[in-house]
Amino acid sequence: MPSDFALKTMNAVHRGLLKISGGKAGWYVSDMPVLELTTIGRKSGQRRSVLLTSPIQEGTTLVVVASRGGDDNHPAWFLNLRANPEVEVAYQGKPARPMRARVADAQERERLWPLVVADHKNYAGYQTKTTREIPLVLLEEPTT
Repeated sequence: MPSDFALKTMNAVHRGLLKISGGKAGWYVSDMPVLELTTIGRKSGQRRSVLLTSPIQEGTTLVVVASRGGDDNHPAWFLNLRANPEVEVAYQGKPARPMRARVADAQERERLWPLVVADHKNYAGYQTKTTREIPLVLLEEPTT
């Protein structure tokens, strides 16, 4: 499983690519759009940002996978948004906008998971590495 250091290094390299290219490169990885998710740290209360891929988009809803490479522990960003679902999302190089995160319920996951793994088999491999069910997170426009 990737270490915290490896994950942070990959994120830093990816951010560097976005910066060096002036935002022209790095918004797609493995045929998936990349987004920047900003959460509030559940312990620190500080803003925390991570770059993630979104294998499925349905209308304005973006789906991200809390896989952490098949690790037995949830990623920190997932724990943060579970504690505080009010997040910000910058998508395809556009300015960040407020969104609300929620974990897909059993029916939603049953429908979405096959769509995720059909085109992105790495996620299926991650699920075989862990006994935890890898959550799907829906990033939605906030309701007023």
